[in-house]
Amino acid sequence: RVQLVESGGGSVQSGGSLRLSCAYSIYTYTYACMAWFRQAPGKEREGVAAVEWDGHSSYSDSVKGRFTISKDNAKNTLYLQMNSLKPEDTAMCYCAADVTYCTGGGCSGRCLRSSNINYWGQGTQVTVST
Repeated sequence: RVQLVESGGGSVQSGGSLRLSCAYSIYTYTYACMAWFRQAPGKEREGVAAVEWDGHSSYSDSVKGRFTISKDNAKNTLYLQMNSLKPEDTAMCYCAADVTYCTGGGCSGRCLRSSNINYWGQGTQVTVST
């Protein structure tokens, strides 16, 4: 019932930009927090950006100021605009959903932790060359 399908990955030179998209179907989980994670070879999966159902967003320090997460509820699509890309941004990127109802602030930060994620997409590769 929950489907997350990423697209938009590819190869780009350092300093370039890419926009990832995630077409999502989250059934009745109206209050889901949506997030982008990435995993580089030999490294743990890292949450980089998340947006709550009400629009509040959080970012990891490694991407803050360069990446922007957004969501189009009418199109059921999540986006990640990635600017000023660096070779260290090379990773498999995953769309994710935390469907646990959360209130009281800090919810987008909560869904930057992989242990709180309930659903994952299949991933899309981002490669940044020098």
